[in-house]
Amino acid sequence: MQPTDSDSKEDRIDQDLYEDIEPEQMEELLVSEDQAKLEMEVNGVETKKKVSFPRWFFWLIVFTLLLNVMALFPLTFSIPAIDFLITSVRLSSNQEVQIYKDAVVVIETDDRKGTGFSISEDGLIVTNHHIVEDEEEVTVAFPDQGLYVGEVIFNDPSVDLALLKVNGAQLPYLELANDVNYQGEEAIMFIGNPLRFNGIVNEGTWNGFIESTQLDTDIMLLQAPVYRGNSGSPVINQDGKVIGVIYATRNDPEMGKVGLAIPVYQIDRFIEKQ
Repeated sequence: MQPTDSDSKEDRIDQDLYEDIEPEQMEELLVSEDQAKLEMEVNGVETKKKVSFPRWFFWLIVFTLLLNVMALFPLTFSIPAIDFLITSVRLSSNQEVQIYKDAVVVIETDDRKGTGFSISEDGLIVTNHHIVEDEEEVTVAFPDQGLYVGEVIFNDPSVDLALLKVNGAQLPYLELANDVNYQGEEAIMFIGNPLRFNGIVNEGTWNGFIESTQLDTDIMLLQAPVYRGNSGSPVINQDGKVIGVIYATRNDPEMGKVGLAIPVYQIDRFIEKQ
């Protein structure tokens, strides 16, 4: 069984967050409006008579609205979500990171959204199998070059990778690392389209390999804030080269939530068959 963004408890991607008005903001608006009306009456300003409602009924409505907003608040606003936005702004100030971002694309089907990245100037795109599963063509959006139709030319569910081709030239692309030899904890960054955002840069560490129970490959273990939509994100080392492709998350008994990535040598197998 292949991993998906709503997979088992072992390997999964978080659910989306949603935006809404904060309870404090709503309360401030209501109080300020009430004060404004009171000042108008004190200053003798005439207002048109309106049908009056009992004051308790008005506050009952306010209280009910606040309860509904507060119920959504945990899904709406989270410190980790703000953290990754702040981190992305900081990392994106680096000119090299901006170049990396130009090669990372949004991939959309009728019911799925994920990340991919260009690996050649003539339009080869890497992403996850579970993003383009059962599709022959998908929409590929570059940050600057715009929309393309991506043809799925190679798809391997056994390692959850797919290769797409768009009809383009002189497209931005990322270089693949020659190897992924683990020599100790290594700083990495990754770029993707988590939640409802696009082109978000984040950072973490690569903490070695683990055996996969779902895929026919060893898996890279990343201590990093990976969210839904990061599937297909390139994992980039300090030399600016891709060493892996994020595909899921896992709850680790020691490190908590961690990211899982497919090593770059699996991409090399695809290219050799072209």
